Order: sequence, then C-alpha cells, then structure tokens
Amino acid sequence: MRIAKIMIALILLAAFGVAQAAPKVIYTKRSLYRNITVTEDGERVCMQFATRGTYFSQQSCQYRNRPDELVFDYARLSFVGLMPHNDPERILVVGLGGGSIPRAFSKLFPDAKIDVIEIDPAVVDVAKRFFDFEESDNLKVIVKDARVFVKQAGIMGREYDYIMLDAFNGDYIPEHLMTKEWLEENKRILADDGVLVANTFSVSRLYHNESATYEAAFGWMRNVKLESGNRIILTGNIDPVSKAELSAMAAKMDAARYVPYGFTPDWIVRNVHDDVDWDRDAEVLTDQYAPVNLLQGRD
Repeated sequence: MRIAKIMIALILLAAFGVAQAAPKVIYTKRSLYRNITVTEDGERVCMQFATRGTYFSQQSCQYRNRPDELVFDYARLSFVGLMPHNDPERILVVGLGGGSIPRAFSKLFPDAKIDVIEIDPAVVDVAKRFFDFEESDNLKVIVKDARVFVKQAGIMGREYDYIMLDAFNGDYIPEHLMTKEWLEENKRILADDGVLVANTFSVSRLYHNESATYEAAFGWMRNVKLESGNRIILTGNIDPVSKAELSAMAAKMDAARYVPYGFTPDWIVRNVHDDVDWDRDAEVLTDQYAPVNLLQGRD
C-alpha cells in the first residue's frame, strides 16, 4: 500500500509539477508616492507598487540570466512605433519602472538621445540598485512630474521622434496623465513624423473614454492588444496606418535584431487591430473631467 501511495505521488508530481516557492522579498521602500517592493524568485527580480491597502501591482520584472529580454508583453508591444519610425534620434519615455524599455532603446539606438521622466526618486534608486539600470551621456533620467516636464519642453521647443507613455502609480495611470490637454501637450513636442505609444489596458472601465480621448487629441489611433488585457495605443503626427501597412513595414525590418529583446516585428503586427471597438460618443477625459479615481482603472 505504501509503495502504491508513493507511486501515485510521483505520478501527480510529474503531471502537475512541484509548487513554486513564493517570491522572496528582498527590499521594501515607502516613498512619497507609493509603497515599493522588490522580490526575486531565482529566475526573475520584480518591482511592485502599491498606493493604498495591500494590493501590489507588478511594474517591472527582469530575468537574471537574460537582462535584455523584455519580460512583459506590453513592453514588447511598445516597440510597434518602430515600424512607421524605425530610426528615432530623440526618444522620451514617461515612467521608469525597472528601466527595461529605455535600456532596450539605448541598445537598439546607441546614438539616440533618450530622456526618461520619473516623478519618484525612490524608483530611480531601485532601478539602479536591483535592475542594472545605468544612465549615460545619451540616456538621462529627469526626476519631475511628467506634466511639468512636457509643458516646459514645449516652451523650450524640444522635439521627440518617439514618445512612450508608461506611467503607473500602482492603481492606474495618474489622472492628469490621461486627459486630452496632456495628450495635446505631447503632440506639440512630437516631430512632424513622430509617433506616440501608450501603455494602458483593454479591461479598463475607462476603455471607451481613453480611446475617445486619444482619437480627439490626435485624430486617429490604432490598438495593439492581447487577450490578457494588455493594450498599447499607437498614434502620432503621422497619417493613420493600417495593420496591412504596418505588416509591410515589419517585413522590411531585420527581425533578428529584436530577438534578444523577446520579440519580432511580425509578432507585434499580429496583435494590431484595425477595428474601432470603442464608443466614439464616450465622454473625452479632460482636465475638468477625469474621474479616474471613481472608476478605479481596471476591473
């Protein structure tokens, strides 16, 4: 009987695998803006944010043995802007996290000037201590509210070829970084052929409002999304591009160049959607109407 029980146990282990141990907390920090936790599970180190209660949202992860490979789908999809603009010289990333996206940009385009805007100096410290993030002559972090930085950049006449919006506070995107006015400020600092890419969610209760807001600010937008709920918005100061057009652009790109980062251009294009699946009559988010705190972002 004992042997039979052992055999059954071995069969179950083979079928279902051994339960993974919970990630180990290696660092905690309570900053002015959020609670930050860093965990590791042997393969990955991850950063989580929480602004209230005990709910922590995953913000950034990095493979220990493959630091260049992007862990999250949204991070891979955020390079969709390279199809219509495949050689950006000035890049703006709003939101640092662990720094995986700006680091990938800096390796893919070593001559590009990259500005990263992060409101929380504690996040910058964590990215440098635990995620191998380093500044350089071409890659700089500016600790400032992104709304203030973009307004100042507009006054100073700065221009960017590629803007990546990736600011989250633990609950959702800060409400002042979701409005039509904010997007119009970004539009003003985009080059004439510049692209803007934004990380958001298709499962958000603000889905229709967000979509209508991007369309109101830029005149068009394209969804890049997965069944997991991740969504990337592609828009910018370029003519609207269809999935077929993006596919043709992707076919001309050197796919092998992007494999170390965990994606290929054709994989990104497979997740592009041409259909308008949002309510175009939804109320546009503005500085006077941005009830993000009431709708609580994601379901």
